[in-house]
Amino acid sequence: MKQQNIDSEAVIKRLKRIEGQVRGVIRMVEENKNCEEILVQVSSIKSSVQKTGQSILEDYLHNCIVDSIRKGRADMTIRKVSSALEQFSRII
Repeated sequence: MKQQNIDSEAVIKRLKRIEGQVRGVIRMVEENKNCEEILVQVSSIKSSVQKTGQSILEDYLHNCIVDSIRKGRADMTIRKVSSALEQFSRII
């Protein structure tokens, strides 16, 4: 049986939205907009990236990790979860 992957369509949609937010901030900087307004948008981008990462992590846990546990690979699964959480914590 093929292992399920992340919901690519939803993740790509989120990433394209983030891409648009970044382009908007670039435009704001080029137009010398108020720093506070720019920082609000940067905070929004950070939140969007975090939510996207959370969505990917949840898909990973539901699909990859559950499958690995069912196959009796508990030790390897714990290492995978630990590694994924470490990577995710870097973007928070």
